Amino acid sequence: MKLKKLYNYLSILEEDQSLNVWHFALLSAILCLGYRQGHTKTIKVSRSKIMSLSHIRTLPTYHKYFKELQKMGYINYIPSYHPGYRSEVEITIKPYKE
Repeated sequence: MKLKKLYNYLSILEEDQSLNVWHFALLSAILCLGYRQGHTKTIKVSRSKIMSLSHIRTLPTYHKYFKELQKMGYINYIPSYHPGYRSEVEITIKPYKE
C-alpha cells in the first residue's frame, strides 16, 4: 500500500460523520497493517494485533465496533478457522483517484 493511498483512505474516513473514535481506531489499525504488509485490498489480521494497534483493551468494545464497520460496509471480514493461518479483512471503500 502506497502512502498516498493510505492518506486517501484516511481522508475518506475523516469525512464520515457516522464514524466515532472507536471505528476510526480500528480502521486506522487495519490500514496500518495493510501498509506494513504492502497490501491494498486484502489484509492479514489477528484480533490481538488490531486491538494492540487501536489501543482497544476490551473484547466487547472490539467486537461491537468491528461488527459495526462490517455493517457500515467499510470492511469485509474473512475468518480463518485454521490455527496456522490468519484471518483476512478486505477493505471495501474505494480511495480517491491517485
